Amino acid sequence: MTKLDILSDPICPWCYIGKAHLDKALADHQDHPFIIEWHPFQLNPDMPPSGMNRREYLEKKFGGKNQAIKVYSKIEQSASAIGLPIDFAAMERTPNTIDAHRLIHWAGLEDKQQLMVDALFNAYFCMGLDIGDRNILCDVAEVIGLECGVMARLLDSDSDVKLIKDRDAHSRLMGVSAVPTFIVGNQHAIPGAQTPDVWESLISELNGQSAD
Repeated sequence: MTKLDILSDPICPWCYIGKAHLDKALADHQDHPFIIEWHPFQLNPDMPPSGMNRREYLEKKFGGKNQAIKVYSKIEQSASAIGLPIDFAAMERTPNTIDAHRLIHWAGLEDKQQLMVDALFNAYFCMGLDIGDRNILCDVAEVIGLECGVMARLLDSDSDVKLIKDRDAHSRLMGVSAVPTFIVGNQHAIPGAQTPDVWESLISELNGQSAD
């Protein structure tokens, strides 16, 4: 088996698209060799705890309304081409994702990490929910079978905040500057939302190596 580490942020549209591409390749190759683990990388580590107005955030990040529209038109086209739903109109705030990353970490301890990543992507990109809101995060956790009350108590504490920030900082120290970034077998970094054919080729190569 081969470890596939994925650095991602649940508000990153290219991470959402990249996961859809990977999922298709994995579904088409049930014999894939990957053991997958998701790792935290905040697109906006300095985001206020309560997040900020999404339009204001985008215009500030991309240098104005027109440039933001141009960037997100490309994202919409890429998502639409593979039938991936995104409701940008429903998104009112860009959240701080530290708590969402904590939730992904805790879900991993219960072997529900993939489910949590999917649930967070769905909540943000399909439903336009503020996944920086702890009440919403508890609802998301409950959907995948985690106990809402336990998650609420953990979120209200500082549990694993330092761990998430340290893991994020470590990735940046190792040279990661954008997500998604996929690390294959602790050796090879593959940046960007790679298409299914890239994954299919890699799966075939890895399966061939293991058969030798």
